[in-house]
Amino acid sequence: MALPAEWRTRLRLPLIAAPMLHVSGPALVAAACRAGVIGAFPAANCRRHGELAAWIAEIRRTIGDTPDAAPFAVNLIVRSATLADDLACVVREKVELVITSVGSPAALVGPLHDAGCRVWADVATLAHAEKALAAGVDGLVLLCAGAGGQTGWVSPFAGVRSLRALFDGPLVVAGGLSDGHALWAAQALGADLGYMGTRFIATTESLASDAHRRMLVDAGWDDIVSSSAFTGLPVNWLRASLVEAGLDPGALDAGSLRADAAELYGTRDTRRPRRWTELFSAGHSVAGVQGVQPVAALVDELARQYDAARQRGLGLAPAGPSRFPG
Repeated sequence: MALPAEWRTRLRLPLIAAPMLHVSGPALVAAACRAGVIGAFPAANCRRHGELAAWIAEIRRTIGDTPDAAPFAVNLIVRSATLADDLACVVREKVELVITSVGSPAALVGPLHDAGCRVWADVATLAHAEKALAAGVDGLVLLCAGAGGQTGWVSPFAGVRSLRALFDGPLVVAGGLSDGHALWAAQALGADLGYMGTRFIATTESLASDAHRRMLVDAGWDDIVSSSAFTGLPVNWLRASLVEAGLDPGALDAGSLRADAAELYGTRDTRRPRRWTELFSAGHSVAGVQGVQPVAALVDELARQYDAARQRGLGLAPAGPSRFPG
C-alpha cells in the first residue's frame, strides 16, 4: 500500500471525490471527507479574490471535530491565469494534498513540498507520467478512457500495469468507476485509489444544476460524447446537453484550438452555449447513476458494494462491513 500511513485510518474507502469544474464546492468536499473519502475541488471554481482561502476555511470548519475525517485536496490547473495566487494560497494554508492538471507540475513541486503539501499529478499518457515523476511529484492520477470532463484514452488495464512497472508510489485510476465493485477492481489491478466524479455530481451537496442531475439520471454510457471542440482538449460530454443547446453531436469540430474554444464556448456570448454551465460533462460511469442522493448515502452504498466485492475477491464468506483497508 503506497498511501501515506497516517491517511489509512482516515479513509473508509480508497476513493477520491474528483475535483469538478462548477460542481465541486465546500459542501461536497466537506461531506466527502466526513464520510471517509478524500474530497477535492478545483481552485478555478473560486472566482473572486480571496475566495479560495474562504473555501478552505469553510471546509475545515464544516469538517470540524469529525473523528478521522479524510483529507481534502485542492486541484491546481497549471495553465490557469490565477495559478500564482492559487499556489500562494495553498502554500500559506498548508493544504495536505494538491492535485495538478493541464500542464507540467515542475514549477509547483518545490514550493508545495516546502510547505509540507503532497503533490499528485493528472497524467493521460506514459510520457506525461514520466515527466511528472521527473519533476518530483508524490503520486499520479491516471486519466483513462471513460473519465468525465477532461478524459484520457488508455485502457486502465494497460495504463495501470505499465505505470506500476516504473512507479511504486500512490497511483489513482480515473475513468468509468461507477460503484464499489469497480473500486475493488481498480485496487486488484494495482491502483491505490479510485477517482469518482460523475456519481458525486448527482448528490444533493454538489453545485450542479437540477438539469445536469436530471440528465445524469436519464443517461447511459451510450449518451456520452467525447470532443475537444469546447476546450481544445478531449472532454466527455452528455449528449442530451449538446442537443438541448442546439448542437449536432455528430458534427462537432474536434480540431478546435484552446484559444478558439475559449472564445466560442467560454465567454458570456449568449449566441453560443457555455461549456460546463450549459454543456454538461459526465463519464461512462453515468450508467451507475440511478438517482440523486446525499454524499453520506452514496458512500454507504459504495462501501457495501466494496465490501461485497472484496469478500468475493478474497474468496471469503460474506462478513460485516470493514473499514478500508480491511
